[in-house]
Amino acid sequence: MGSAHFGLIGLGVMGENLVLNAERNGFSSVVYNRTYAKTEAFLQGRGAGKDIVGARTLEEFVAALERPRRILMMVKAGQPVDDTIASISPLLEEGDLLIDGGNSLYTDTERRVAQLESQSFGYIGMGVSGGAKGALEGPSMMPGGTRSAYDAIEPLVRKMAAQVDDGPCVTYIGPGGAGHFVKTVHNGIEYGIEQILAEAYDLMKRCGGMNGDQMADVLALWNDSEELASFLVEITEVCLRTKDPSSGTDLVEQIVDAAGQKGTGLWTVVSALEMGVPVPTIYAALNARVLSSLRPERLAAEAVLHGPGPHGVELGAPAEGLAPLRDACIAACIVSYGQGMALLQEASKLHDYGLDFAAIGQIWKGGCIIRARLLQRIQDAYTASPDLPNLMLDPWFAEQINRRLPGLRRIVAGAALAGIPVPCLSSTLDYIDSYRTGRLPQNLVQAMRDCFGSHTYERVDKPGSFHTEWLD
Repeated sequence: MGSAHFGLIGLGVMGENLVLNAERNGFSSVVYNRTYAKTEAFLQGRGAGKDIVGARTLEEFVAALERPRRILMMVKAGQPVDDTIASISPLLEEGDLLIDGGNSLYTDTERRVAQLESQSFGYIGMGVSGGAKGALEGPSMMPGGTRSAYDAIEPLVRKMAAQVDDGPCVTYIGPGGAGHFVKTVHNGIEYGIEQILAEAYDLMKRCGGMNGDQMADVLALWNDSEELASFLVEITEVCLRTKDPSSGTDLVEQIVDAAGQKGTGLWTVVSALEMGVPVPTIYAALNARVLSSLRPERLAAEAVLHGPGPHGVELGAPAEGLAPLRDACIAACIVSYGQGMALLQEASKLHDYGLDFAAIGQIWKGGCIIRARLLQRIQDAYTASPDLPNLMLDPWFAEQINRRLPGLRRIVAGAALAGIPVPCLSSTLDYIDSYRTGRLPQNLVQAMRDCFGSHTYERVDKPGSFHTEWLD
């Protein structure tokens, strides 16, 4: 009979850091990697002197674990997860538990939960956010699956998670793929905020003529405010201050302007489209990454497609934190969070997840990439009104949006006149203006749809569906 409390499959950087986290918190561990050389290197390096043992085979791995077995899989999403499940399932016994800690598509997790539970095994799809440092020191964890499966890992994950004033940054999210869906939306919000900060940087550089240190000084002011204080603003300041060792110039200017993505932003947008939830700020961020990958085409287009002549954008005074630009970023960040929360609300209804939005705000306050002081306000908003349809309708957030809108308008208008793309900022303004408009022009769209396709329409003055023979 094995004695290790916890098992890990997959010794990538995240896997290594999570098992070191578990061991530091008093959980003896056994690790397995597809190539044993990787296991040996870990045990002789970072794992040396720890209460961690290695296994050459899955049989050895399973035999080393106490019952019921708790096994965390940190393998690439998709087929590798299914392959790992297929390999280890014949070795498991009733009550044993598998945890997928990668960025899996939530519908895959739904299928795996049903499959494993039918074999009397537990299965948890757990989003883990915080990057390598967070995995080691304490991430935000978003576990979903059956409640009984979560109960079996709760003592472990509560100790491993980041700790904030009101508790650990982990909670039971909901059934099926709820945990992985919440992590997907977390990443979509992250896409939005990263692009918002990138647009601010572009405006400071191109319109303000500021260098990295000057921009970083502004970010430092932003990070000292309740509305923008966050991990992403903090690391943006660090990136802007960092110099290229070979030239001494700003390192960020030596980096190719083509951003990568791992799929979660796309999954957020696709899910939003399928569920009928508008997330234009998040979509604009995804689209900006896709467009950035067309670098050869953009370089060719720059020579033949001409922009406007020099045109200033009123960014404000650096000593005051570039107030209009700061206000634009505050409004856009609020909207990025709000669009993500609205998508979570719809998914909760559609899939009967029973999501606790105040609890989600709480577990995102520490450890994760989108951790920010603003999340306390989000937690407060959903504590006061669990069914709040949109974050902008909360009194505190409504006041923030109203106060920041003039700055957002000024920045978007100025950027348009200067020919500088600000897709997230402009999409945010369109979203707010659309959401606050009682009558939109889609009545004309409905008329056109009825004209060419007899799709019918509703009237404002009487109930029912109507059709007009427009072309006769």
